[in-house]
Amino acid sequence: MTSLEYGLWSLPILLVLIFLRMPIGLAMFLVGVAGTTLVTGTFAPVLGQLKSQVYSTFSNYSLSIVPLFLLMGQFATRGGMSRALFKAAETMVGHRRGGVAMAAVAACGGFGAICGSSLATAATMGQVALPEMRRFGYSGALSTACLAAGGTLGILIPPSVVLVIYAILTEQNIAKLFVAAFVPGLLAAVGYMLTVSLYVWFNPASAGSRERAGWAERGAALVAVWPVLLIFIAVIGGIYSGFFTPTEGAAVGAAGTGIVALLNGGLTRTSLVEAFLATASATGMIFFIVLGANIFNSFLAFSQLPQQSAAYVVGLGLDPWVVLVLILLCYLVFGCIMDSLSMILLTIPIFFPIVSALDFGLAPEDFALWFGIIVLIVVEVGLITPPVGMNLFVINSMAPDVPLSQTFRGVVPFIASDILRVALLVVFPGLTLFMVHWLY
Repeated sequence: MTSLEYGLWSLPILLVLIFLRMPIGLAMFLVGVAGTTLVTGTFAPVLGQLKSQVYSTFSNYSLSIVPLFLLMGQFATRGGMSRALFKAAETMVGHRRGGVAMAAVAACGGFGAICGSSLATAATMGQVALPEMRRFGYSGALSTACLAAGGTLGILIPPSVVLVIYAILTEQNIAKLFVAAFVPGLLAAVGYMLTVSLYVWFNPASAGSRERAGWAERGAALVAVWPVLLIFIAVIGGIYSGFFTPTEGAAVGAAGTGIVALLNGGLTRTSLVEAFLATASATGMIFFIVLGANIFNSFLAFSQLPQQSAAYVVGLGLDPWVVLVLILLCYLVFGCIMDSLSMILLTIPIFFPIVSALDFGLAPEDFALWFGIIVLIVVEVGLITPPVGMNLFVINSMAPDVPLSQTFRGVVPFIASDILRVALLVVFPGLTLFMVHWLY
């Protein structure tokens, strides 16, 4: 077989290994090693890669942001910040029809600003908000669906680990990507709240009522949430003002959330060790996926698959927007069965050269930022798309009395909201880019 054929065959083989439950980092590593050996006819290039790429990959300064943001999320979870965020949102809008569900979405967005993980946001906020919604008479379908959808805000609203990885892969500015994600993240939160409002309007029995909170209760709830706002402003404001780099901002955020967790009594010697171990475990998993992706992508470079694919698509003469829609559909399908980080690492080296060769009327940097945000949103939609959306299973496992079919039905309006948002961002790139242009 030719080098190109080896590259083409590697993709279905890789997917088969993933479907057989092999860890994706190991699958990419093995396919990359085998493919490079077959293409070059010798094992020597693989030994050279293992000697150099392990060090070059993990000594990348930008990657140090990953464990810091993960540690920040661990401290935030143990510091009771998720409960404070939900309580503050609930006192403000909980008395409205569907208000407790809206508060859950708002709290997911706030927690996502200090967490950076969809699954962690969904699981953490589910523990806090799910009992409250059930206590006030919210249906199982609405309760589980709004939390599953709200969890996706964790990866979109900055800071985001996946955006950091995308920035490294495409050689983009991390801070600019964070800025570009702001408006789409806010649109997502507002869209989910409007979806809840429409849901309870069409299904009045799906949401109970809660008494209006007094001003004293609201004030106390807002005071309790000020550390979260202070950390967010310090991290994001410091990055955008140029006071420190994104990596330094992550360190400031981790230290800040750690101090708050300690003062709140949520950080003991035991929980501190647990936070470090959980961070180390997640970091090791992510870094091994990154290493496997690097080995696999080196093989793809040897096979010339990305370059040949880009030339082939350009030669077809298809409208660039048709190509973009087809790529987004691929992301939607595979996002149902793979986590967002794995999808980004696996597909960006293949798809990015293809779309970069097409003319979308944007400057190269603007296009890279815009494409990254859209891809991330579509991949996250896959997390709540039945029948295998991972967020759905995470939340449903926390509500064993709710049939999974109810959660599937309840999430459909939220998926419609996501599709509408993606369409707006595709048609109007300025929604993603105007803050970047304003600040930079």
